[in-house]
Amino acid sequence: MNSVRRIARCFTGTPEILTWRKVVTLQQWFSPSCRCRSSDSQKSSSSSSPGQQCCVAVVGSGPAGFYTAQQLLKGDHNLIVDIYEKLPVPFGLVRFGVAPDHPEVKNVIHTFTNTAKNERCNFFGNVEVGRDVSLKDLRDAYSAVILCYGASANRTLGIPGEDLPNVISARSFVGWYNGVPQDKELQVNLDCESAVVLGHGNVALDVARILLTPVSILEKTDISEHALKALHRSQVSKVHVVGRRGPLQVAFTIKELREMIKLPGTQTVIRREDVEGLDKVIDDLPRPRRRLTELLYKTAVAPSSTDTRLWEQATKEWRLVFLRSPVQILHDNNGSVSGVEFAVNKLQGKPSQFQKAVTTDLRETIKCGLVLSSIGYRSVPLDSSLPFDSKNGIIDNENSRVRNEQGLYCAGWVGKGPVGVILGTMTDAFETGKLVLHDLHSGHLKIPERMKRDQLINQIKDKAVTFTDWQRIDCAEMAAGEKLGKPREKITDIQTLLNVARRS
Repeated sequence: MNSVRRIARCFTGTPEILTWRKVVTLQQWFSPSCRCRSSDSQKSSSSSSPGQQCCVAVVGSGPAGFYTAQQLLKGDHNLIVDIYEKLPVPFGLVRFGVAPDHPEVKNVIHTFTNTAKNERCNFFGNVEVGRDVSLKDLRDAYSAVILCYGASANRTLGIPGEDLPNVISARSFVGWYNGVPQDKELQVNLDCESAVVLGHGNVALDVARILLTPVSILEKTDISEHALKALHRSQVSKVHVVGRRGPLQVAFTIKELREMIKLPGTQTVIRREDVEGLDKVIDDLPRPRRRLTELLYKTAVAPSSTDTRLWEQATKEWRLVFLRSPVQILHDNNGSVSGVEFAVNKLQGKPSQFQKAVTTDLRETIKCGLVLSSIGYRSVPLDSSLPFDSKNGIIDNENSRVRNEQGLYCAGWVGKGPVGVILGTMTDAFETGKLVLHDLHSGHLKIPERMKRDQLINQIKDKAVTFTDWQRIDCAEMAAGEKLGKPREKITDIQTLLNVARRS
């Protein structure tokens, strides 16, 4: 009965686009006459002529995409925004990147849902730009195209042994436990005592925490069932989180560090010598860095009695290791990972968060059977014509305007690089949305014949997943999760997602 109520709730508040004058069928919804929603009687603030309609395409339905769409819809009440997403499901990083034990971060989905339900906003899932439609198709059909497709590729280590089995990118590992379809078959061997995580960012602490968190906690989250079963059998009891610089330069935030320190059944190990002298510079640091550094220092030198009692009962541990750069990943006679050889570094310059690490001739080995590389992401160009900065892995742009390409913009990680949290992406997306509106209202952007957009939508109608289709998937996942005592069980097979989406 609870499942029935939940499903019923999913279909309340039907988008106005489906209730315009009368409820329309999916086929009618895709017809050009119904799909182009703004009334001809309303005059666009962009001074369009008859047969024209100001429409903007957003490529990518993660935080950057939805926040940009939100700003556009808010700033021009006649504008139509179409969101294109290559997967059948929306929300990008919020669905597939946020750790399953951080459900509060996913609350932004409510905001994105409200945006998607706006009668002037359309979601086209399962449509990949570069495969199903070209970037040129979009640019010909829309006044502006905003690229918000994130950073999907990994930065590589470039060292011997990187291609060994059980040397895995953190991005793939996160995708494995978060239900990304392409990562569902990832081979993860947790039949080892020790793991090494390379990197000192939030993602590094996320994957370390998932490896060590009691399954009794994880089983109440939306972690994928195949990952949960593997973690239940896991033999990993020690995780080394290794970075090339020192405690003043770590990229993770205090929230993630505090969670690791308080992790049930797990002891935190930070060497006193690694934080020596920090107490003399703490007061001169900016507030966020100061609070983080204070916690690092106190945990190493004078942990609280609460933490000490917690650690006394611990059966697992994680170690925060500084000033180490991986040189090679070692293997045994069977070709299995046996450890990581590191170069010992030293810092140059006055103590600050901007010191540089310099490699010495000293070497050190940490034994392990699993290596997770969390040294950053990079974007990839979705079209050969797209100006792209290969060195930095971002679209070549100036303040969100793609360089030398009128009407083409970018927002989020694809334009700024994979740094910061969702709040930073929101700020960038809002600014990009305002910029597009300014260019549109100033007459700097063309307004194509509305027929071009209608023809494009007609071209993709047989494969596109609408937001209403997504709501069917959403309900099916929540119903499956309820049977397992979880908030949801994500569907990881593309064809199954499409089958559920198209049920009448």
